[in-house]
Amino acid sequence: MNQLDPTDLKILLAMIRDPRIQIGELAESLGIARNTAQTRVRRLLRAGVLRPGGREVDLEAVGYDVVAFVTIEVSHRELDGVVAALRLIPQVLEVHEISGRGDVWCRVVATDTHNLQSSLRQVLRIKGVIRTETVLALHTHIPYRTEPLISGLAKASNS
Repeated sequence: MNQLDPTDLKILLAMIRDPRIQIGELAESLGIARNTAQTRVRRLLRAGVLRPGGREVDLEAVGYDVVAFVTIEVSHRELDGVVAALRLIPQVLEVHEISGRGDVWCRVVATDTHNLQSSLRQVLRIKGVIRTETVLALHTHIPYRTEPLISGLAKASNS
C-alpha cells in the first residue's frame, strides 16, 4: 500500500490495541462513520496491510521490510535495565532471554539497512550491552503461527 493516512494509522493502532474491537466500536472510538471504518478495514485487508483474519499488521506492507535477529551479550547485573531500554526502541518487536551464545535475543524490523544500523547503534549504546551479533532474514518461509498446535490439541481432545 502506497500511503497510509492518519485515519488508516488510527484504525491499525486501535485494532492492535484491542484485537476484538467491533467495527461499530472502532468507528465510534475514532469519530468516523461505521461505513467509513468498514470500507477502510476492507481496503487494508485487500492491500495486504492486515493479514487474513484482519487483526495482524503485515509490517512489510507498511514499509518495514528488513527483519533482523540480534543476539546481545549483556552484563548480567544490567539485564533488567537492558530489557527496559530495548522496550523503548520501536523497531524491537520481541525480546527473549536465552541460553547458549549471548544472553538476549531480539527480533528487529527496519525500513532499510540505514534504519537498521541506526537501531543497532541505539542497542549498542544501552548501558550493560557488551556486544551484539546480527543476522538478517532473507525470506520468511513460515510466518509465526499457532494454528497447527491448536489443531493438534483439538484432534487429541476428540480422541
